[in-house]
Amino acid sequence: MMEPPSAPGKVDFSDPKFAIRRRARRLTDHGARWAIGMGGVSVIIAIMLIFLYLLTEVMPLFSGASMHREAYYAVPAEDGDGATALLAMEEQAEVGLRVTEKGNAVFFNTRTGDIIKQESVRIPEGRTVTSFASGTPTSGLFAFGLSDGSVVVLRHDYKITYPDDKRLITPLLKYPFGEDPLLVSQTGKSLANLTIRDGDTSLMLAGSTADGKLEVMRFKKEENFITEEIMLKPEPVELPSVSGEITSILIDIRQEWMFVGSGKQQLNVYNLRDPGGGLHSQIDLTDGTSVSTIDYLLGGISLLVGEDNGQVSQWFLVRDEANQWQLQKIRSFEKTADQVIQIETEQRRKGFAVAGNDGAVSIYNATAQRTVLTQQVTDSKIKRVAMSPRANALLVLDDKQQLGFWRVENEHPEISWSVLWGKVWYESYEEPDYVWQSSASSNDFEPKLSLMPLTFGTLKAAFYAMLLAAPLAICGAIFTAYFMAPTMRRKVKPVVELMEALPTVILGFLAGLWLAPFVEHNLPGIFSLLVLTPVAIVLMSFVWVQLPARIRLAVPDGWEAALLIPVIIVTAWFCLGMSETIEAAFFNGDMRTWLNLEMGIDFDQRNALIVGLAMGFAVIPTIFSIAEDAIFSVPKHLSNGSLALGATPWQTLMRVVLLTASPGIFSAVMIGFGRAVGETMIVLMATGNTPIMDWNIFEGMRTLAANIATEMPESEVGSTHFRVLFLAAFVLFMFTFVVNTVAEIVRQRLRIRYGSL
Repeated sequence: MMEPPSAPGKVDFSDPKFAIRRRARRLTDHGARWAIGMGGVSVIIAIMLIFLYLLTEVMPLFSGASMHREAYYAVPAEDGDGATALLAMEEQAEVGLRVTEKGNAVFFNTRTGDIIKQESVRIPEGRTVTSFASGTPTSGLFAFGLSDGSVVVLRHDYKITYPDDKRLITPLLKYPFGEDPLLVSQTGKSLANLTIRDGDTSLMLAGSTADGKLEVMRFKKEENFITEEIMLKPEPVELPSVSGEITSILIDIRQEWMFVGSGKQQLNVYNLRDPGGGLHSQIDLTDGTSVSTIDYLLGGISLLVGEDNGQVSQWFLVRDEANQWQLQKIRSFEKTADQVIQIETEQRRKGFAVAGNDGAVSIYNATAQRTVLTQQVTDSKIKRVAMSPRANALLVLDDKQQLGFWRVENEHPEISWSVLWGKVWYESYEEPDYVWQSSASSNDFEPKLSLMPLTFGTLKAAFYAMLLAAPLAICGAIFTAYFMAPTMRRKVKPVVELMEALPTVILGFLAGLWLAPFVEHNLPGIFSLLVLTPVAIVLMSFVWVQLPARIRLAVPDGWEAALLIPVIIVTAWFCLGMSETIEAAFFNGDMRTWLNLEMGIDFDQRNALIVGLAMGFAVIPTIFSIAEDAIFSVPKHLSNGSLALGATPWQTLMRVVLLTASPGIFSAVMIGFGRAVGETMIVLMATGNTPIMDWNIFEGMRTLAANIATEMPESEVGSTHFRVLFLAAFVLFMFTFVVNTVAEIVRQRLRIRYGSL
């Protein structure tokens, strides 16, 4: 008897072929699950590795300094040489120099104390040394004042050779202005409190006589074009006398101001630019305590004042409300000693070392207002300290006539929280400010590394870009997904998404070279266009509603938007065509000048308006595509049910569709915001790239991303500038991470709240 045939459509799952297929499908599912899981984990690992790499480059900025002693020995050539007037080192910190008050110069090995060379200053017979002065550490100049009011000027220099491929440093003692003493005192009296300041065009020497008279001589430099020898032409500078005992004299780097300390705390400020050399002002530097030492910070602009109570403060000239120069106290530093013995400044940074009377040395950074390190270096009193040109070594002379050579590790002292995120009062600025200026042409430049202008510029660029992109993209997505005819949607959506494929460098190039000049020359027309375009669209909508039904029904449902294209074109043509007429009628023929003179608004050709237009154009496709997909993906039964219950299409959109699609729309906005924050090329090419903090739409900005792209190729690997750029990248990374995390949390809550509609 034959078995009845199986029912049509019935599947025999016991068939071996189905079993093999099920096993293959199971393996495929497991493989896909593992592959997708591993991909997700790999992305997380990659992000963590980027985070750790940025962190490893940034952390050295906040590491502390350290010192350790490498040698300790007796002062070279101590017997009969007199007290040490100058202690210095050359570039490699291998050769030290000790100059005594009797005019002996001793070059020695800093590690062993062995004498390399010894030479006496050539002092004419019958004259004795009465005073000593050293120039800036970078110049290598020092001078001896003689009993007849003349001065011998010398320079210590070092010649480096490589015999047998080994470095050999040969110290030299030179007389840059000749061996003959330079006469400073016109009365022939001996000089005390001697000071020297060398410049490109002149040399200034100043001192005081026993009766308190100031003797100042400016030597104009004239170069002999045949022998290339520098000739000095003396020009006396007459200054009024100072009341009280003169304790110190300093001349600024431009030889325009002279500061004379008198008594315990008074500083007399002389304006050397005044033809009469008048006394400009008198200032009390302390509140009752005595000034123990005054020295210039690197650059010769700021004065460092040390007091006998251990306090150190920084002063420099600032213009007051009457536009007059006044010496002002800028900042005080943490006290680390009972009395300041000496202040030794660095030669390449705004740092300095302070020797206290308790045998400790403290290292500070002026810009960061930071105490970098305090360490005990001797159990006796410190007499003199010298710092190497690279600030990586110290020579410490104590009252036991012993020299200690200390190795210093201090890579990034100029970084602190206040420097990165707070207002800092920089030299020659009228007030504290946020400033980014990482380099300059001079070696005495004060780095200004505030990240605030860059962060502000990043947010400003993103704000103006989103101000343009978000409304247009979201409204376009709503109309395309909900109102537009399917046939038209299939044409519009790919065209808008194709905009995202345009390279941002091309957009930045067009924005900088074409859009910026175009907007500048048609500024009234551009603003008229921004105002009249919405008005024209609303007016066209009103006219369309008033048209007879037979005309409106002639246009297929969902194709009404095509009618707006000629309206927008005509509006743009009219606004741009009327630009010159509007400018002549309301802005005296030049809107840019009118903004500057009448409104006090600065105008840069490449500004935030250009960035908003160009970067908004780049961000629109991202927001549009994601938001349109979210709106279009709202189940049709929700909107159909709302319509069936009597709601209008607009009510259905506002109360059903948009609420359901809100997680996707929010994600679109956040992704677009992240794109705007991280954009580099458009901001780099379409703005003036100036790190300023101003919400003015006609001013430019500099963003974190653009700054990294601009300055990273020029920064020295491992330098403070290099690591601060990595810190900027880290800030940008953390900013996007936090924004995306918050956005995901909000999106999930929106999904939970409106997902049950």
